[in-house]
Amino acid sequence: MQNSILDVAGLSVGSADDAEAATGVTVVIFDEPAIAAVSTLGGAPGTRDTTLLDLEMTVAHVDALVLSGGSAFGLDAAGGVQAVLREKGRGFRIGAITVPIVPQVILFDLLNGGNKEWGRTPPFFRLGMEAADRAGSPLRLGTAGAGYGATVAGLKGGLGSASARTACGHTVAALVAVNAVGSPLIGDGPHFWAAPYERDGEFGSLGWPATIASADLAPRMKGTASPAANTTIGMIVTDAVLDPQQAKRVALAAHDGYARALRPAHTPLDGDTIFCAATAKKAGAVDVVALTDIALTAADVMARAVARGVYEATALPFPGALPAWRDRFRAR
Repeated sequence: MQNSILDVAGLSVGSADDAEAATGVTVVIFDEPAIAAVSTLGGAPGTRDTTLLDLEMTVAHVDALVLSGGSAFGLDAAGGVQAVLREKGRGFRIGAITVPIVPQVILFDLLNGGNKEWGRTPPFFRLGMEAADRAGSPLRLGTAGAGYGATVAGLKGGLGSASARTACGHTVAALVAVNAVGSPLIGDGPHFWAAPYERDGEFGSLGWPATIASADLAPRMKGTASPAANTTIGMIVTDAVLDPQQAKRVALAAHDGYARALRPAHTPLDGDTIFCAATAKKAGAVDVVALTDIALTAADVMARAVARGVYEATALPFPGALPAWRDRFRAR
């Protein structure tokens, strides 16, 4: 186990980022079309082709899932991924044509100090192609891919991942780009809200503080908060055999991980969205007990992945850029 999405059989991950623009893209490509679902509980989402994952729609499988910075400009990234996948013959076949199915969600990272004056050609189609071409590379966390330009209240955000095996033997993993309007930390200290779920010192082994004061519960939010300036986006992937309804249930449950790791979560100022995809590499029907186990594990690994994304991040090299967690607290 690598404690990442790469522990799930049947997929590869690629990321690409643009240091000057301070943004990036992360793509998960499935070896074979995977059952997928999506759940959005934030009030300001940005999505592409997520409606086709509704339970009443015709196409239940996806070839890839994309997380991207860039706000609405970033929605071009899925087109770049589609271009690469079509070259490989992937996609939903209609006659002689294949159309790769590549749903996407985006986050807002346009005010982080990077140069967003890209003229008529935003970089995201290119970044999508680069990320797809790099699928199979080692996974980078923190300031990487879709988490490159991400921030949270008072800190640099980033790309996080975590994994676990359920009691029923399924592997469940999370991948998340943490760009929340709220904070992953308790008060002004170094402790993560997600601390009870931590495994093997993956984000510092600090636990919770001895006491949590009422002041620690006061909302801490970005000073530049606006209805489009945030969003935590991610996915749960499992090797279980799930149908679309089961995948939807897991996507919904995984939002508990956001709520455990971020305060506040699911606000009108976030577009909090989670995919769930199943590679079906572990054979066998999933009954209600196993599904509950997968859903609980999904929430746990998502909470851990959120904390890891912030813990692994490094600050952007721009005047006034938010510090990374390691800049503020590692010396303590």
